[in-house]
Amino acid sequence: MASLGTTTPILLDVDSRGVARVVLNWPERNNAYDGDLIQALLKGFDTLEQTAGLRAVVISGNGKHFQAGADLGWINAVRAQSSEENIRASRDTALAIQRLNLAPAPTVALVQGACFGGGTGLLAACDVVIAADTAVFSIAEVRWGLTAAIIIPQLNDAIGVRQVRRYALTGERFDAAEARRIGLVHEVVPADQLEAAGARVVDAILQNGPDAIAQTKALALESAWGRLDEQTFDDLVERHARKRQSDEAAEGLASFAEKRAAKW
Repeated sequence: MASLGTTTPILLDVDSRGVARVVLNWPERNNAYDGDLIQALLKGFDTLEQTAGLRAVVISGNGKHFQAGADLGWINAVRAQSSEENIRASRDTALAIQRLNLAPAPTVALVQGACFGGGTGLLAACDVVIAADTAVFSIAEVRWGLTAAIIIPQLNDAIGVRQVRRYALTGERFDAAEARRIGLVHEVVPADQLEAAGARVVDAILQNGPDAIAQTKALALESAWGRLDEQTFDDLVERHARKRQSDEAAEGLASFAEKRAAKW
């Protein structure tokens, strides 16, 4: 696999069938995202959009965990910067999710370990999600005084407003069986069968007409929450950035760093 950038936050490879593999590659950080990982994702999407004959994209994470949400150290560093820099950070993150959501080729996510915060938005933006039976999930932003604004539309599409109104408000963790019940994942398998299950889905995709797939996906998205107009997208980005710089977020992030309960 080819790395994108000197810090190798992402690995990317396209095989002879036109199946791309995108691997989040910061296992020592539990694949938590920061500006570098987001930029690597955006660069990876640039590469995939220029890849002739792309048939499917498989997304996974190296190490024990799939994706543990945002790197809270990076969040703290960004929130101390200007409002413009906070808008830029939120916009880039939202663009990564949007480009994944609207990708014409089918996307398949393979999930092990933890999938928290923005990681759940990444799953909601994929077409097919398969999880190991030991995976754990949480839409965790509210625990730190933040908001999941930029992934709420995709979560609404994946699990419905009713479930968002529970799990994005409580921040509670839930297991793979519950993730399947509410629609965040399609299939749950033993951890040692995750790759094989993903391969079966890719094989099914490859039996179908690529243009028919692209048109079907586009039709499905026409009435989706995640098919955002420019004004709505900009508004979500602004809300996401503004909440990061709030006093409540300052207290929530401090409580995490100091390993104490937040003083709400």
